[in-house]
Amino acid sequence: MTDTTSQPIPPQRKSFVQQLELDTRLLGMVGAFIILCIGFDFITEGRFLTPRNIFNLTIQTVSVAIMACGMVFIIVTRHIDLSVGALLATCSAIMAMTQTDILPNMMGLGLGHPLIAPITIVVGIAAGALIGAFHGYLVGYLTIPAFIVTLGGLLVWRNVGWFLTRGQTIGPLDETFMAFGGINGTLGPSLSWIVGGVLTVAAIAAMWNGRRSKASHGFPVKPVWAELTLSAIIASAIMGFIWVLNSYEIPTARLRRMFEARGEVMPEGFTTTYGLPISVLLLIGIAIAMTVLARRTRLGRYIFATGGNPDAAELSGINTRMLTVKIFALMGALCAISAVVASARLANHTNDIGTLDELRVIAAAVIGGTALSGGLGTIHGAILGALIMQSLQSGMAMVGVDAPYQNIVVGVVLVAAVLIDIIYRKRTGDH
Repeated sequence: MTDTTSQPIPPQRKSFVQQLELDTRLLGMVGAFIILCIGFDFITEGRFLTPRNIFNLTIQTVSVAIMACGMVFIIVTRHIDLSVGALLATCSAIMAMTQTDILPNMMGLGLGHPLIAPITIVVGIAAGALIGAFHGYLVGYLTIPAFIVTLGGLLVWRNVGWFLTRGQTIGPLDETFMAFGGINGTLGPSLSWIVGGVLTVAAIAAMWNGRRSKASHGFPVKPVWAELTLSAIIASAIMGFIWVLNSYEIPTARLRRMFEARGEVMPEGFTTTYGLPISVLLLIGIAIAMTVLARRTRLGRYIFATGGNPDAAELSGINTRMLTVKIFALMGALCAISAVVASARLANHTNDIGTLDELRVIAAAVIGGTALSGGLGTIHGAILGALIMQSLQSGMAMVGVDAPYQNIVVGVVLVAAVLIDIIYRKRTGDH
């Protein structure tokens, strides 16, 4: 008689990447970014991957990356926001007028007063959140499609900003305010190393705490060697980034002016570096806060549940209308913060600030893996998408590609990214 007892199926051996449990789509994006950087560095004969260009690349990415974090939630809930660039311009105009006209004339606070910058930023964020909430009310409660509401907002707010400033460039801005722009506000080498060390320890601690939490609830965990490998990768990435930024020396002429502004004489042969820009530190803080909001809060769970199945979410008791208001209000607040960074980097408010940013922000979110069908998206993916977009444009500018051709390439890359994402999700069954 034949023994039909079933034999246990031996477990399949996992590859190195599978044991690390890394997101293959994220790995593909990182790989594409690395290839892009190496390619441009080769074409530009080593000028692309210099500390100076990497420093400039990071501060140029911040404004779009901050708004891309909010756009993730908008797209996840199956909406779109075409007004973010115009809203940035309006918030920038409001803040410029606040610090150069309203506060000096109404409260007697001149440029350089310690209260100018905080009051201006609070006013700008409040204005952005209110406008965003108004958009959300029109979408959520009056059921006007978000495409139409924000398309109208694109036309309205761009011109509201123009009328607020009467079409003039407003400046100079407050010195403390301009510290959020990048090159005018950095931590310096020593403090940058300290911040890099704190971020490294926090990231590794969060990863190991996640492992401990999984184990305590009986979920499978990665091997210890895999966790150690990821810890080493995280530490190398963060500290390597700080090392590159700390390698960009401040020009001697600028250093001399800085000493003279303090009434001092620069020592002979003195040199120092810029370090981590405050704007990049701001982006890191926003990215962490938005990630925690998405993964660890009830609001985050409601956002992704609504994006996955709006009807089921509403039937389960989620107030999807108020949720829409909250998401658009958050998007408006992030537009205001981006306006702080963008205007501070330019050292003034201009009427064309934020032009075409809505397209860059949407492209960054989509390239970063946010599904237009809703329900899927990550904050770190959107930031990486913004970095890829900025690297592509900066690299083409360094090579000498004309602006119209740059836009053509960016458009092709966006369509290709969406196509690749569709193919990837079909093959993995991740809808």
